[in-house]
Amino acid sequence: MRHSILQEIREKVEAYTHQLPELRLPPGHPGEAGMARWIDHTLLKPEATPDQVEQLCTEARQHGFASVCVNPLFARLAETCLRGSGVPVCVVVGFPLGATPSRVKVFETRTSIEDGAKEIDMVMPVGLLRAGELEAVLDDIQAVSETAHAQAALVKVILENAFLDQPGKIAGCLVSQATGADFVKTSTGFGPGGATLADVELMRRVVGPQLGVKAAGGIRSLADARAFLAAGATRLGSSSGVKIMAELESAGGQ
Repeated sequence: MRHSILQEIREKVEAYTHQLPELRLPPGHPGEAGMARWIDHTLLKPEATPDQVEQLCTEARQHGFASVCVNPLFARLAETCLRGSGVPVCVVVGFPLGATPSRVKVFETRTSIEDGAKEIDMVMPVGLLRAGELEAVLDDIQAVSETAHAQAALVKVILENAFLDQPGKIAGCLVSQATGADFVKTSTGFGPGGATLADVELMRRVVGPQLGVKAAGGIRSLADARAFLAAGATRLGSSSGVKIMAELESAGGQ
């Protein structure tokens, strides 16, 4: 079974490298209304303080963002601040390198969920993907996905596209999809490059309408947000959510 899954992935990588599938957007793809519910309001700087996390949560309550995305250290604080708001806590795992053993990512996932996280943004082992070790990458993502899904938490898999060629990006999407992950995500924001419109469209073409696609890294304006949503993103990771919402209000949007 595992062999046939991996073989299918390799065959699709070869085929999609020459001809990507048509672009198919998910049902109810986000439009102009309700922009806030597509934004993960994010603070992942290593020097972030508890006061800054509390401010992040206050802003998320005010605007109704899709989630607040923080480092595992602040999961419990964020959950306390957001309790009753309807805004879930998103926590990064294996961040920002993805180069920790799977059992450590599993422990980090389990601990973060115990502390209140409802969404997990994990970094895949990009070096193994670059080496073509698809089974090891699949096992890594699946271990986190199974742990999170057992507690009804979503999983977003960060590919870190700036380190990958097109076949690598395609393979990363297909492996993530095969594990039952809920989203694929462009980048950490800590790598050599962030989200690009071309990458988001490629990812959407590869995973089709079934999976979420999260664009993250360098989304700083309303124009950026609109462009990435139009390219096929269904979630935007940004530390500029408040600025985006202010621009939208000034433009008379929602």
